[in-house]
Amino acid sequence: MPTVERPFRSVLYLPGSSARALHKAGEVAADSLILDLEDAVAPSEKLAARDLLAATLHDTDYGARYRILRINGFDTEWGRKDALTFAGHPGVDAVLVPKVAGPADLDAVATLMPDKPLWAMLETAQGCLAAQAIAAHPRLEGLVMGTNDLARDLGARVRADRLAMQPALGLCLLAARAAGRVIVDGVYNAFRDEAGLRAEAEQGRDLGFDGKSLIHPAQIAVANAVFAPTGDEVDLARRQIDAFAAAQKEGRGVAVVDGRIVENLHIVTARQTLARAGAIAARQRKEA
Repeated sequence: MPTVERPFRSVLYLPGSSARALHKAGEVAADSLILDLEDAVAPSEKLAARDLLAATLHDTDYGARYRILRINGFDTEWGRKDALTFAGHPGVDAVLVPKVAGPADLDAVATLMPDKPLWAMLETAQGCLAAQAIAAHPRLEGLVMGTNDLARDLGARVRADRLAMQPALGLCLLAARAAGRVIVDGVYNAFRDEAGLRAEAEQGRDLGFDGKSLIHPAQIAVANAVFAPTGDEVDLARRQIDAFAAAQKEGRGVAVVDGRIVENLHIVTARQTLARAGAIAARQRKEA
């Protein structure tokens, strides 16, 4: 697991061409925002969206929300100018590179934006197969699954259980965890289907994702709830830590909590649970 400094339970896409959405985002409960100049912006609006976003970031207070800019790819006419425009911009916390196929795609952006942490979209078969090398890039902070593009690239049918996605999701999760990176699950398209969103978010949480990318503010509450430790999980973590500490004082290497053996590996997980809960509480205090 990555070091828990801030939560990424809910990561909301915002079209860079929508002044209303960009300004309203200062009021939403998302942990992070993806300020999107790529897929959410029509080609005819790319230049105007870049200028609008640059100006909006100067006069909008996004509070504790982490601001990730998704630029256009460097294989387009807009990508390099996007990078140059926002290099050094104080309103951008990190840069999301679309359709990353390998570390070289990150190198190209890193050269033009030396001050920003990088995030990578994994949304092609090639990118998923290169996930280990991508995740190991020294400037990389996090990964975002682009499940819509990935499904198209795979020729996969859409299923509630995401059966066709499982190999790619698992491979990218392994890469993220091996490198200690944040990894965020893909979007759920039916934004009015709360039950379906909850089921898919719970699947992502159970697989090991840190949070879920979202396309509508109505999805935020579900993602925040699903990807936060429950009260029972926090209570168990504390009891495991206390019981294990007491066992060690008595010279024993294991403890028993609720009829289950607790070893050091369980304490590592327990501390991660408390760290996540603490980061969420700190995030909420900043917005209070």
